Amino acid sequence: MDHIKTGKVICKRRKELGLTQTQLAKSLNISFQAVSKWENCTAYPDIEMLPRLAAALNTTVDALLGYESVVTDYDRRYDTEEYYWGLTPNRICYDIMKLLPPIRPYRVLDIGCGEGKDAVFLAKCGYDVTAFDISEQGIEKAKKLAGYNKVSPKLFKADLFDYRPDTEYDIIFSSGVLHFIPQTQRRELCDSLKAHTSQNGINALNVFVQKPFITRAPDSTRDEKSRHPWHSGELFGYYHDWLFHTCREEIFDCNSGGTPHKHCMDTLIAQKIGESI
Repeated sequence: MDHIKTGKVICKRRKELGLTQTQLAKSLNISFQAVSKWENCTAYPDIEMLPRLAAALNTTVDALLGYESVVTDYDRRYDTEEYYWGLTPNRICYDIMKLLPPIRPYRVLDIGCGEGKDAVFLAKCGYDVTAFDISEQGIEKAKKLAGYNKVSPKLFKADLFDYRPDTEYDIIFSSGVLHFIPQTQRRELCDSLKAHTSQNGINALNVFVQKPFITRAPDSTRDEKSRHPWHSGELFGYYHDWLFHTCREEIFDCNSGGTPHKHCMDTLIAQKIGESI
């Protein structure tokens, strides 16, 4: 943790919200002296305090730790009339529909939904969709897209580092997001997703994989510390006890950021099958 940067973020956000040190301290059930020490960089919040502090300051743990550039980067990408990732649904959406066709409103969680193209598509198809992203710009454009298509997915801003499901979903979906999770936190994340998946539900996930013969994408080099490519096959290992429907690794061309480059990606669609099946 960069204690100086964190102290400055706390001070800046508190003042932006019009809070005194005493008011912030009261909301956290701590002394105002503790807040003063954080802002003066003579002490820093405990790890357990960070989620509560982020909520009180209407920000994210990532931002408190000085990684605001990730948020501002995506806000900048999405701050246009056009949709940065286009409007064509991810092909995983069609794979999901083959496995669990919307004969009833299956509950879907879309993690890191960006501008909402996949969340809105699944909602149009009849799924009960909940979706979140760290970018305010992305969520606003997702709401606009949902309105245009006359659907009402539950869309909200949240940080992947802070948010964990509090209910079960039939389908948990995430594309091009999980490289922000350090390796030390991946098992805990996957275990949480698996625990909050209903019986016979599916997780449909993809992750960027590091390969020595592929140069990092130009839009990933702006903030190397926040991006953590996975190892080949790593994702599959966390789901070794589930039924695999899709398990593939592929290298593909990409033009995001305006510079042609390549990615390697592992894709997994796995199903939670009970012992009696």
